Amino acid sequence: MDTPARSLREPSRDDLDALAARLDAGDLLLPGMDRFDAYLREPRDRWQGQAAAVLRPRTTEEVAAAVRMCHDRSIGVIAISGGTGLVGGQTLDHGAKPVILSLERLNRVRAVLPDDGALIAEAGVTLAEVQAAAEAAGRLFPLSMASEGSCCVGGNLATNAGGVQVLRYGNARDLCLGVEAVLADGSIHHGLKVLRKDNTGYDLRHLLIGSEGTLGIITAAVLKLFPAPGETVTGMLAVPSPAAAVKLLHALRDRMGDGVTAFELMAGQGPTFIRRFYPDWRDPLDGDPAWRVLVEITGPAGGDLAGRAETALADLFEAGLATDGVVATSGQQREAMWWLRETIPEANRRVGAVSSHDISVPLSAIPRFIDEAGAAVAAIDADLTINCFGHVGDGNLHFNVFPAPGRTRADHDGDRPAIKSTIHEVADRLGGSISAEHGIGRLKKADLARFADPVKLAAMRAIKQALDPNGILNPGAVLPD
Repeated sequence: MDTPARSLREPSRDDLDALAARLDAGDLLLPGMDRFDAYLREPRDRWQGQAAAVLRPRTTEEVAAAVRMCHDRSIGVIAISGGTGLVGGQTLDHGAKPVILSLERLNRVRAVLPDDGALIAEAGVTLAEVQAAAEAAGRLFPLSMASEGSCCVGGNLATNAGGVQVLRYGNARDLCLGVEAVLADGSIHHGLKVLRKDNTGYDLRHLLIGSEGTLGIITAAVLKLFPAPGETVTGMLAVPSPAAAVKLLHALRDRMGDGVTAFELMAGQGPTFIRRFYPDWRDPLDGDPAWRVLVEITGPAGGDLAGRAETALADLFEAGLATDGVVATSGQQREAMWWLRETIPEANRRVGAVSSHDISVPLSAIPRFIDEAGAAVAAIDADLTINCFGHVGDGNLHFNVFPAPGRTRADHDGDRPAIKSTIHEVADRLGGSISAEHGIGRLKKADLARFADPVKLAAMRAIKQALDPNGILNPGAVLPD
């Protein structure tokens, strides 16, 4: 990784005492204390971070006071909430030790406003807690992903998280009406308006969302709520190929419209990995298909959704777009289907990927990407294993490469740069993106420099300089040096 800004310095003992004075007792952790090391790890264990201290403020005002002091004293600040990011955005492994500012104690749902179709939650509230608060009010917050029990609002917005329902509801950016945030100088942006229309100048909300803590620290947000679905139809279908899956998606949307809320593609390798760790798992489908899709359709009660979906799926079978399938007839069966999709990332981690990729391409290019990227990996080492899965509805694929049978990811360390580079080259050539929903962090900085539009990079640097002239916010992340 590249060296962060050289002007930053490691906090002294006096600095740490001054920070502690701005927090309640026990809200500052130092090296050697219980739990300190837990803040220095990232889920894939690629890097071990470092920090001079961990701050755990309880209010936005305490966040602002700490950031203001760090700004004045040129101390780096890395904000984290759930710590589930997969691109190294929450770890700094060398240079001047920063302070880690954990938002875990900003964990209140401040308000649920059903009449406004909104909910106000602090950055440390988990996604599952937001979903539960919405459900208790008879509403839906649709952002959903495998890590929803541990990922938090702050990180979801900082990385513009996607998940499994982007097809219908959009990314985290599309689900946010406003943010409260602390800027690099410690000032607080009070942007928690419950408004659908507000054209009063530049939209700081959209600037801060997706900035990965490099332009400001989101402390709370207004999140959109939607009517809870009255009926849900969930099915798992075997498909002949990724091309058939794309055709099936378009044909199903032609018949069911925006009721198609999720459409997940899974290669046969995913279930193969799951069987390795869950030998008692029972596949809903027979014959171990090479490709399958998980489909979910929702709608209001009383619309005979199940009947219309059954007719649509029968037509698609007759057209040869699916070869086998099962529709859930109970909540337990639905959960079993989603368990398969949501357990694939866990199984991947247990196997240990050589190189993981979060890319997006136009929907029409999905089959070509899978073919060309697979051939490119085989040219590097024909024994490598590929597990491809993802959100076909928005073109986002997780194309992960695993060790050859009988080997470990460490055996392929020398192959990782070539694998990542060639897969990103294929995505870029097909008009895609090297980062669909996980962000840039530190992992993809060099790739951003290589593939991004130079004008975009120049504008990003200008914005960073304007909002964080001392470079204290998440030093070394996102922007190439």
